[in-house]
Amino acid sequence: MNDKSTIHQADDACSHTDGADGRKSHHSDKLKGNLTTRLNRIEGQIRGVKGLIEKDTYCDDVLNQIAAIQAALNGVGKLLLEGHLKSCVVDRIREGDQDIIDELLVTVNKLMK
Repeated sequence: MNDKSTIHQADDACSHTDGADGRKSHHSDKLKGNLTTRLNRIEGQIRGVKGLIEKDTYCDDVLNQIAAIQAALNGVGKLLLEGHLKSCVVDRIREGDQDIIDELLVTVNKLMK
């Protein structure tokens, strides 16, 4: 699945509503399915790396698999971030909540570590 086909799914990925904890997101069924598929694949890759380590697989091969997992996780993060920016962040700015900018900066800094 390429990123261009998933970008449009992020448009309705996140809508800010007040839940019991004060914050909640709503993701479309299509986006939830996409994210779940990606995360299931990542989960399988992690199990695979564990197996490679248990089999004493050559380190470079294991490291390449870890790089692939990190790239896949980054893809999930990008998709969620895009939806968050296009809906939750925009909505909260329109509501006059400027604190969302600081929250977003903290989140982006965590993602970029």
